[in-house]
Amino acid sequence: MALGRNKALALWRRLLLAGMGSPTGELTQRQLALLVTLYTADGPHTVRGLAAGLAMSKPAVCRALDRLDRLGFARRKEDEADRRNVLVQRTVKGAVFMSDLGDAIERTLERAEAVAAGGQAPVKR
Repeated sequence: MALGRNKALALWRRLLLAGMGSPTGELTQRQLALLVTLYTADGPHTVRGLAAGLAMSKPAVCRALDRLDRLGFARRKEDEADRRNVLVQRTVKGAVFMSDLGDAIERTLERAEAVAAGGQAPVKR
């Protein structure tokens, strides 16, 4: 679906607002990018690997992880095989949050597509 700049920005706004009722509104884009990576990319994840994959510094990843850990969405664990590495793990709370966020995004996209097709937006589930 080719949207054009203004429609794409309007859709991005709706997607952002879809997550505002949840802790997403409390997360920075950097924290959210890190969280989405943890839950969508195959692991195991290390601080070093996340920093490289997201083009972020290791200190920036650590600060983002501090916040995600406080929210209970991710946790760090020492790598027993290589103590120089710190593994970043998913949590049940984080998995539930990501599932709910994915559902909210899916509903938002469905409504946007219905409106773009000239129909009415589906009723919220």
